[in-house]
Amino acid sequence: MQFQSNTNKRDNNSSFRKLLFLICFVFIVFSPVSVFARTLEQYRESVRYARDLTISMLYPDEEDAAVKSSQISDSEILTKIRRSIPPSEKIEWQGASIETNNQWLMQSLDEFERESQTSPKRRMILTSISERLAALTQKIEELENPPAQNRAKDEEKQKLAEILRREEYQKPEKEEESLFQKIYRKITQWLANFFPSPDLSNTSLSGFQSLSFILQMLIYALVLGIITFFIYKFAPFLAQRFHQKVKKEKKDRVILGERLSAEETAQNLFAEAENLAREGNLRGAIRKGYIALLCELADRKIIGLSRHKTNRDYLHDVRGKSELYQHMNSLTSNFERHWYGFETAEENDWEEFRRGYQKAVGTNQ
Repeated sequence: MQFQSNTNKRDNNSSFRKLLFLICFVFIVFSPVSVFARTLEQYRESVRYARDLTISMLYPDEEDAAVKSSQISDSEILTKIRRSIPPSEKIEWQGASIETNNQWLMQSLDEFERESQTSPKRRMILTSISERLAALTQKIEELENPPAQNRAKDEEKQKLAEILRREEYQKPEKEEESLFQKIYRKITQWLANFFPSPDLSNTSLSGFQSLSFILQMLIYALVLGIITFFIYKFAPFLAQRFHQKVKKEKKDRVILGERLSAEETAQNLFAEAENLAREGNLRGAIRKGYIALLCELADRKIIGLSRHKTNRDYLHDVRGKSELYQHMNSLTSNFERHWYGFETAEENDWEEFRRGYQKAVGTNQ
């Protein structure tokens, strides 16, 4: 009887351990927050994948590398985004564990689903999610590549450039031709192909040589006269065609999800921002002023506009211009705090933005 009792106890213990193992397995597999921490690189790729999914919903007519929205419904895409970035998870970075908080994304997705299919607010929500995910990706990349390394590389490049500028490393300067000399040389070479110089023997008369030279100069003058006539006759027509082509290629622009007409100027946009500020809509004024800044930089050919670009992408484009980058970095932080962070904008925040805008626009780059 004692032996049978011990056997029953062992069976009970074995059954209890199996049940405990099964419960732990189910918790690990189906838990909304993974117990295994991911690396910072894996987290960055998940954020980038979620942004690609968001862009595929913003522009369903275009094929995306991550997903084709024509084959997948919005609800399935939203499910993929939620799986890619859970509300909270642990991230391993430099030997430490960091707890993320992405509740804002869940709230935005829920708000998107509550809106009707025809509501214009759905596009604004998706644009805000896309830009915020892009800013998050930029922050992660800055953590992975600290600015100190970039500064060290820049210092090394500067030292190398200083060494190469020394006199012993400089190539001897070549004597450059003047503009008139270049034109004369090109014309004479071109005419020589049509009118080769005759091979006269030493017994030729000097008078015949002088006559040949005079005829050659007359032919040159005649050809130049014909060329000048054609330029005078057809230059206005060609200039008009070129002007029409440039005007035709000028199209509407999309900046941070806002569509602007081809005739819209940065001055008009900033005037609208001033009106919004006077009406008390300081948050909207800061966004409109930031779009005016991007429009101004695009007109100066400093940045290139693209509807897929975010504010962090545009900031990265001016990284090589130190003074402009400093002013624009301050304006970008102001814009992100009050537009994406939903921090209440005060009068002094708008005044600070306006001063920074004037400095950035006045920068000579």
